[in-house]
Amino acid sequence: MSQESSKDAFLILRKDFDLPELKESFDEEQAILLLSKAVSQLLDRDFERLLQICYRIDLGEEKLKKILHESKPDQVSLDLAKALWERQKLKIEIRKRYS
Repeated sequence: MSQESSKDAFLILRKDFDLPELKESFDEEQAILLLSKAVSQLLDRDFERLLQICYRIDLGEEKLKKILHESKPDQVSLDLAKALWERQKLKIEIRKRYS
């Protein structure tokens, strides 16, 4: 996946999760860590909103359940952030390919 798709994914996810702007040059790992922190907060404080975002991004229900039930407790937010990230990038790539 291109660096451009990663940046686009961040911009979209940034809106959904109220992520801060990246000050330095774009870094995918750093973006996923920021997303992971936001996911963690939503897991604790607003699970319903998290589910709505997952649904809108079209993260499969099976994938979501698998992460919630099979990931280690301290890995859930990171695993979910990575899954959301990959799904968003895939959607961007598909859109580019067919537009």
